[in-house]
Amino acid sequence: MISDLKIQQLRYVIMVVEEGSFHSAARRLHRTQPALSMAVRELEQRLGQNLFERGSKNRLTPFGEYCVPRFRDLVGQHDRMANDVINHADGTQGHVHIATVPSVASRIMPALLAEFIARFPDINISLHDENAHYVCQMVAQGEVDLGITSIWQTNEDLEYAHLFEDKIGVVCRRDHILASCETLGWQSLQGEKLIRNGTSRLLMSTAAAQLVENSAFYISNMISLIAMLEAGAGITTLPRLAFPETNANLCFVPLHDPEVVRRIGLVKTINRTLAPAAQAMQAFLLEKLRHGAE
Repeated sequence: MISDLKIQQLRYVIMVVEEGSFHSAARRLHRTQPALSMAVRELEQRLGQNLFERGSKNRLTPFGEYCVPRFRDLVGQHDRMANDVINHADGTQGHVHIATVPSVASRIMPALLAEFIARFPDINISLHDENAHYVCQMVAQGEVDLGITSIWQTNEDLEYAHLFEDKIGVVCRRDHILASCETLGWQSLQGEKLIRNGTSRLLMSTAAAQLVENSAFYISNMISLIAMLEAGAGITTLPRLAFPETNANLCFVPLHDPEVVRRIGLVKTINRTLAPAAQAMQAFLLEKLRHGAE
């Protein structure tokens, strides 16, 4: 029976009660009074009971007294659900899961997400801080909607959109002899103790590959890497975004020969449509990061 009830007819009944008469309700609804009366009568026929006392302009029957608050609840629930569906469809509500490499998560995402939340206050965001390889894995397995990564190899399951380039430089203590240079070539690094890290692979296809091959240490954890650099155990190479700008003990010197960059891009699955909220996030990131890279 409830599935046969029309929301519009319930609204009519509520309006008659609120306005005090069929005439006033019809005027408020921009309907003719006969049309309104017919719609309410049809509802009563479906229910098998009168809602209004016959001969009365607005007096409810006991059954009507029982129904009206429930009609209000049903109409309210319908309107809330309809509004929720519409907001999800236009991307103003929902939940977005993003995975990104640590340097982007700490240096770029805070300001961007603050702006996004101000624009879409009803969208919830989960940000996952992972290494580049795992970012791609999380996207491919559907654990997150979008990924921002620095590793890209052709993958038939993923779509890559380039965002910007992050230049590689040499990181050393401020009292190191190399710290006084404006830029450095790889030849200047020969004889230095190079500490490899996860981004050192970017040098492998360049003239500086032998520096990586002959490195003294490999440290994957950024906190440990910084501690080793501060202790004077050696130097390393890092993308500009990964360099801790607030560290007073270390400095970043751009590497010009070879000039190496880390490509940062946005990835998503090819065979799965993004939810509207994730589509809004994708458009926002492409707008902000591609524009900022120009």
